[in-house]
Amino acid sequence: MFTGIIEGVGEIRAIRSSGQGRHFTIDTDFSLEETKVGDSIAVNGACLTVVSKEARRFETDVSPETLAYTTFGKAAIGQRVNLERALRLSDRIDGHLVSGHIDGIGFIKKKAPLANAIIVTIQAPEALTRYMIRKGSVAVDGISLTINRCDRDGFEVSIIPHTASSTTIGVNKAGAAVNLETDMIGKYVERFVTERRADKGSDNHIADSSKYLDLLAKNGFL
Repeated sequence: MFTGIIEGVGEIRAIRSSGQGRHFTIDTDFSLEETKVGDSIAVNGACLTVVSKEARRFETDVSPETLAYTTFGKAAIGQRVNLERALRLSDRIDGHLVSGHIDGIGFIKKKAPLANAIIVTIQAPEALTRYMIRKGSVAVDGISLTINRCDRDGFEVSIIPHTASSTTIGVNKAGAAVNLETDMIGKYVERFVTERRADKGSDNHIADSSKYLDLLAKNGFL
């Protein structure tokens, strides 16, 4: 589990094939002294497992599933990536709960300055934007961001100078692909309210899902 608060920016130093997957070597800009083999690190938002490590370098395997659903399918040597080590239960959660399981890929449509911020518009498929709400949370390449505006075709976020300077979103240009993870709570709620469930062995049935949807809509959740 992660928070979307980026710890540092790394660089992919080597990529080699590993069956249908790939094996990445990544340099970090922070010490890995407290990191162990088997630990998780979110790389551009994707939860990957450390299989070997040195002082400021680690190696990780990327599965065919991850290659298919993230930007890693087109990763290149020299590419800079956002890094975050797994959350400790004693830590403050300054961003939002991020699983590190990427839902899909979006594309930066445009970037425009506004006062001291940068407004970034990201194109995303409706299969992802359906889980987004105004002032909700989204992870973009692992960065926890607040949604300013969203519609079926994409969403808009505001990047403060600190985020721009300490993550890759500050240098990514229009057209760049980004990993997206939507709010996990929304996905669970949809799952619970759209499936009709029956309590086997009794005559008690959960009410029709449409009633739950109506209730959520009346209270502003949909």
